[in-house]
Order: sequence, then structure tokens, then C-alpha cells
Amino acid sequence: MAKKTTKTTASAKASYSIDIGMDEQDREAISQGLSRLLADTYTLYLTTHNFHWNVTGPQFNSLHTMFMVQYTELWNAVDPIAERIRALGFNAPGSYAAFAKLSTLPDAPESPPKAVKMVEILAKGHESVAKTARSVFALAEKASDQPTADLLTQRMDLHEKTAWMLRAQLEA
Repeated sequence: MAKKTTKTTASAKASYSIDIGMDEQDREAISQGLSRLLADTYTLYLTTHNFHWNVTGPQFNSLHTMFMVQYTELWNAVDPIAERIRALGFNAPGSYAAFAKLSTLPDAPESPPKAVKMVEILAKGHESVAKTARSVFALAEKASDQPTADLLTQRMDLHEKTAWMLRAQLEA
């Protein structure tokens, strides 16, 4: 007699209960917050990459290089955030439309601004992303979600330091 095989489908996987020591409401609230963080991070990535391509002026070389370091770090950050959302049992947003709805950051200006304005925009962007991460941290801490808290701590540290370094570029 032939052995009967069963096919696992996405809907069957979705019906598995998740038992990681956190209730669904906490996981959902944290996932929603992480989705906002993902959208902010991706939006800031796009703006930073845009500015890397379009920066001009006497600080071109230093800003072009600095923006490349920053957009590379942001690019590397989106995957761990999205994967944490998935580990909590929810779908990560992944479209421009979803990011536009979720992000607290404005889109990059259509016409590239002057270099100093680029630095101002990015400093404010990093501050905003740090605020978003901090707002989710409270939820993770309340739910004893150490992996998310660790991820958020790293993100806050990075964004606060980057904002400081950008603000330092603006001092006379």
C-alpha cells in the first residue's frame, strides 16, 4: 500500500498556534509597532540613498561617503525587523503603499535639496526612527519580549548616534 502524504499549505501553517510565552494581543501590538519601525527604516533608507546619489557642493566627498555608510546600515536593518515580525506570527509589510501608510517620515523631496538641508532632513529622520523604536520598546518590555527589546535597543542606539553625528555637521 502506498504511503499517504499530506501537503502543507500556507493556510495550514497559519492555523498553527504560537506558544512562545506571549499572548496574541501582545504579539500583535508589538508586530504593529515593528511594522511602523520597518516602514520608517525603509523610508529613511530610500531618502538616504537618494541623497547619496544627488549630493553636491564642497562637502560632496565626505557626505557622499557618509550617506553610503548610513544607507548600507539601514538596508541591513530592514531584514531583522521584518523577520522579528514574522517570528511573532504576523506578516511584515513590504510594499511602498504599506510603508507610506505606516511611516512617520515624509518621502524624500522630489528635487534634491542643498547638502545642508539633506543633513537636516536625515538628522530629523534618525530622531523620528529612534522615537518610533522607543514607543515599541515599552510594549516589548511589558510583554517580556527580550528579543524585540534587544533589537530595539540596538536600533535606538544607532539612530541616536547617527542623528548626533549629522547634527554635528550642521554646527558653525
